[in-house]
Amino acid sequence: MPSNNVAEILQVLVSELKQMARTESIIGEPVKAGDKTFVPVCTISVGFGAGGGSKDATSGFGGGGGAGLRIEPTAFIVMDKDGVSLLPAKRGSWENLVEAIPGAIEKLSKLKEKKAGGDKAAEEK
Repeated sequence: MPSNNVAEILQVLVSELKQMARTESIIGEPVKAGDKTFVPVCTISVGFGAGGGSKDATSGFGGGGGAGLRIEPTAFIVMDKDGVSLLPAKRGSWENLVEAIPGAIEKLSKLKEKKAGGDKAAEEK
């Protein structure tokens, strides 16, 4: 009988799924934007299956397995000077977030230019 069997296939599948679904996948890396820090929070969905078979007359084995993992953003933890809040990532929120990015970048650029202009004025005095 070959060394591969259904139990070994399942063990490998579960081991790989554990590796993919570690804590860092649920609570993401913090991202700084200006004076705010955003930490993504995700939901993980996992599914797997396996099957096998054998043949006695001429000895044989057939087996297989498959797995799937879906990571979906659920919310963002927002930290700033005012405290900590939770921003839900509802359907449609991504579109709102993407639409807000150009405006935020423009505001940050203007703030940076204003600060640079203030620094130059102070140097000239």
